[in-house]
Amino acid sequence: METKWLEDFVSLAETRSFSRSAQTRHVTQPAFSRRIQALEAWAGVDLVDRSSYPTRLTPAGQTLLPQALEVLGALQAARNLMRSHQNADHDMIEFAVPHSLAFSFFPHWVMDLRQRFGQFKSRLIGFNVHDAVLQLTEGGCDLLLAYHHTSQPLQLNPERYEMLTLGTETIAPYARADADGEPLFRLPGGVSSKVPYLAYASGAYLGRMVDLLLKQAGQPLYLDPIYETDMAEGLKAMALEGHGVAFLPASSVRKELRARRLVPAAPSQSGTPAFEVTIEVRLYRERPEFARQSKPAAQALWDFLSQTR
Repeated sequence: METKWLEDFVSLAETRSFSRSAQTRHVTQPAFSRRIQALEAWAGVDLVDRSSYPTRLTPAGQTLLPQALEVLGALQAARNLMRSHQNADHDMIEFAVPHSLAFSFFPHWVMDLRQRFGQFKSRLIGFNVHDAVLQLTEGGCDLLLAYHHTSQPLQLNPERYEMLTLGTETIAPYARADADGEPLFRLPGGVSSKVPYLAYASGAYLGRMVDLLLKQAGQPLYLDPIYETDMAEGLKAMALEGHGVAFLPASSVRKELRARRLVPAAPSQSGTPAFEVTIEVRLYRERPEFARQSKPAAQALWDFLSQTR
C-alpha cells in the first residue's frame, strides 16, 4: 500500500474522470490508471465502475472513500504535529529541485543570491521533475525550482501557484576534446558513420527537450544510442570519458569547457550554434492564501526576488 494510491483514489472520486485526475496528480493517464488498479489489487475488489461515464465508485469504493479520507487526514495531522517540533528549522528554506538543476544551476544561483540578499539557510531535496512537482503540491517544500518550456509546461494551477523566472538555460551537444582540442565526435554524423549517442532515459524532462530539438533540427542527425540515464551528470561523466555525444545544460559544463575537457559537438550555422534549445528556469511556490505552512524566511526571499528580477 502506498499513500499516493489513496490520494489518487480520492481525486478520482472528486473529479469522476481519469484524465482530469491524472492531470491534477501530475501523471500520465496510463500511470494514473495503473495506480488505481494497484489499489484495487491491494483491496482485492473493484473500487471503480468503469462501465459508466462519468466514472463512479462501486459499493466497495464508496465504503473505502470515507476511510481513505480519514487515513489521509490522520497522516497529514501527524506530519503537521511532527513539523511543529522543528523549531530549529523555522528559518530553513526547503527547495525541491530536479537533479540536473541541483548539480548545475542551484549552487551558483545560491552563491550569487547570498551576496545580494544575504545569508539564509537552505535545504535542497533532489528529485526527478515529476516528483519535485509532487513535493510542492503535497506541501513537502517551500519552493520548487524547475525548467519550463512552452512545449512541456508544468501542470500547476496558476490560481493556486505563482512563479518567478530566474533565467534561462541552454541545452546543447558536447563531446570530449581530442589532443588538438577538437571534438572526438561531431554532429550530424552520417549514414555509415553514426555518432555514439548518450541519451536521457525515456520520460526525463531534459530528454523530452532533446527530442523536441532533434525533431526541429534543420537537417537529419545520425545517432547511435549506446547509453541512457535520467541524470545529466551521468551523461556528462560518460562524455568526459569519451564514450559519445551528450546534450547537456550549459551551466553544468562551464568548468569542463574552460579546461577544454569538453567542447561543442556541433558546428555553428551562419554564426548561430547548431542543435540548441533554450528553456527557462523558474521558481514556484504555493500562493500565501493557500499555503499549508508559512515561513518568514521563504516569504522574505520571495519578496526580494520579486522586486529585483
